[in-house]
Amino acid sequence: MGEVRVSLADHSYSIYIQTAGLRQIGQFMQALSCSKKALIITDGNVGPLYAAVVTDSLRAAGFAPQVLVVAPGEGSKSLATADRVFTTAISSGLDRKSPIVALGGGVIGDLAGFAAATYLRGVPFVQVPTSLLAQVDSSVGGKTAVNHPLGKNLIGAFYQPRLVLIDPLVLDTLPERELKAGLAEVIKYGIIADADFFAYLTRNAAAILARDPAALTAVISRCCQLKAAVVARDERETSVRMLLNFGHTIGHAVEGVGGYAEYNHGEAVAIGMAGAALLSSRLGLCPPAASTAVQQLLTAMGLPLTAPGYGLEELLGYLARDKKVVDSKINWVLMQDIGRVMVSADVEVKQVRAVLAQLTVLKQ
Repeated sequence: MGEVRVSLADHSYSIYIQTAGLRQIGQFMQALSCSKKALIITDGNVGPLYAAVVTDSLRAAGFAPQVLVVAPGEGSKSLATADRVFTTAISSGLDRKSPIVALGGGVIGDLAGFAAATYLRGVPFVQVPTSLLAQVDSSVGGKTAVNHPLGKNLIGAFYQPRLVLIDPLVLDTLPERELKAGLAEVIKYGIIADADFFAYLTRNAAAILARDPAALTAVISRCCQLKAAVVARDERETSVRMLLNFGHTIGHAVEGVGGYAEYNHGEAVAIGMAGAALLSSRLGLCPPAASTAVQQLLTAMGLPLTAPGYGLEELLGYLARDKKVVDSKINWVLMQDIGRVMVSADVEVKQVRAVLAQLTVLKQ
C-alpha cells in the first residue's frame, strides 16, 4: 500500500493507493469516527461494477449504506441532481456525522463533494475514484462543484475529503477513451512541475496505454504527490494552485461549446494544453521545441489537439465567463518550459484569437 499525505492546517488527510482497496473501504472508514448511516453516490456505469463490493465492505464494518445511482456524464453535475442527493440524504436520516462516499469518476466526485459540503453545512466526505482522471487529479484537493448552463464549475465550494482510497485494479474496466482522458491530466503535471516526469511519460507511453500495472501505479503515485504538495501550499487557489489550471481555460470553453457531449473533460483539457502551449510560444515565453514536445506527447497518448469547426466567437464568450476571470482579465497559465509555468493576465485578445483559429481550423 502506498500513502500520500495531504498536509493542511486543521483538516489533513491521507490518499491510500491500495490494490483491491475497494474490498477494504469499510476498514479505512472505521478510523474516521463517522455515524453508521452512509450514502454512496455512483453512476449507472460504475454502480453495477463496484457498488456491491463497497456496500458489502461497509456493512461488514458496521455501516448501514444506501446507494444513489445517477446518470453517467457531465449532465449530472447540476443543481437538479444535487437536489436528488439532498432529498435522499434527508429522507434516509443522515446526520452531521454521516459520510457521503463518491464512488466514480470526476463528475461523481464533484457532485458528491458539493453535496457533502452543503448538506447540514458539511458532513464527512470520502473519495473512492474509479477513473484515472479522478485518481490522479480531481479526487485530491477539495474542489467540488456543479455546472451552470452558462459555465462549468461555477457553483461550488472548497471542501476537503476525510479520506481518498485509490484502487488501481478498477482501471482494468475503464474504457479506453476514459483512460486516455485521464492521461491528459497526468501530462499536465509533467508540464507544470516535473520535467523528469514528463520525460518518463514520453519514454513509457506505450506501457501506460497498455495498462502496465507498475507504470500506472507509478503514474498515480507521482501525480498524487505533486497535487498534494500544491494543495498543501495553497488550498484555496490564491497563488500556486492556479498553476493546476494549465490547459483548463480553453478546455472548459471547448467543453461548453460542445454541450459537454462531444469532448470529455480530459480530451478538452488536451486541446486546451495544446492551445496554451501554442499561446506561450507565440508570446515568446517558451521555446518552440517545448510546445512541440507537448503536442507530440499528447498525440502519443491518443489525445486530440484541435476542435475542428468550433465557433471562434462562441469560444471567446465562454472564456469571458471563466471562473478564473478577475476584473475582466483571464489569468492564463502559460509555459516557460517543460516543468515550469507562470500565470499572466497580460495577454492580448488578438493572440488568443490567433491560437483559437489554429485549434478550430477556422479562418480569422
